[in-house]
Amino acid sequence: MALDHKPLILVTNDDGVQAPGIAALFAAMQAIGQAVMIAPEQDASAASHSLTMKRPLRVRQLAPEVHAIDGTPTDCVTIGIKKVLPRKPDLVVSGINPGPNLGDDINYSGTVAAAKEGTLLGVPSFAVSLVARNGGNDFAAAARFAGQLAATILANGLPKDTLFNVNVPELPEERINGARFTRQGRRLYDDAIKETFDPWGRQHYWIGGGTPYLDEGPDTDAQAVLAGAISVTPLHIDLTNHEALARLRSFWPLNP
Repeated sequence: MALDHKPLILVTNDDGVQAPGIAALFAAMQAIGQAVMIAPEQDASAASHSLTMKRPLRVRQLAPEVHAIDGTPTDCVTIGIKKVLPRKPDLVVSGINPGPNLGDDINYSGTVAAAKEGTLLGVPSFAVSLVARNGGNDFAAAARFAGQLAATILANGLPKDTLFNVNVPELPEERINGARFTRQGRRLYDDAIKETFDPWGRQHYWIGGGTPYLDEGPDTDAQAVLAGAISVTPLHIDLTNHEALARLRSFWPLNP
């Protein structure tokens, strides 16, 4: 994609406008073009691809090129592109999430959903996460790779209707074992729903935590990270199982 202007880059996340991960990402994007941060006012982790439709949303400018919206990551991208930015951006970058977005996490992640919304609106987009235990805070390697990837995407574009989901292992930069294109694996959780009781003995359930089980199969996102490599997974907007569709049409007529 040839650019005859300084690239406009929308930077967002799901952890909130004050999160250290987005600060590192914003600085990396400022080195490449005109970066504008438009992020949730509060932590909106695990918001997935939700839109706020039952109340109005407020946009607050906190600093030059920094805006907060009291909504979800998807709200931030759609309002940012359609109402806040002076023109359609050249790139949407979401992150840096202080924890992995591997396998099944993709379905729940607000970080990935923000990049997906950018793709739906016709803007090349990617999400980046630091595979850290207990919320990592050294985002330098992830931010540096995000900058390199952003420059490459701005120069070459992305396949149609495709976004990148990037996971960077929490390792010293000199120990990172390169980067690999990967497929989405599985990341299931055991004991992720906790049964609790309030002081009056009423039963409640708390979703979160649990023990993750990773699919370490060949060429998966989890396998790459476990090998110390950066995982770059191309995700497609079309969720159709085309192989199954062709097979079903061949032997299962729906009309009697």
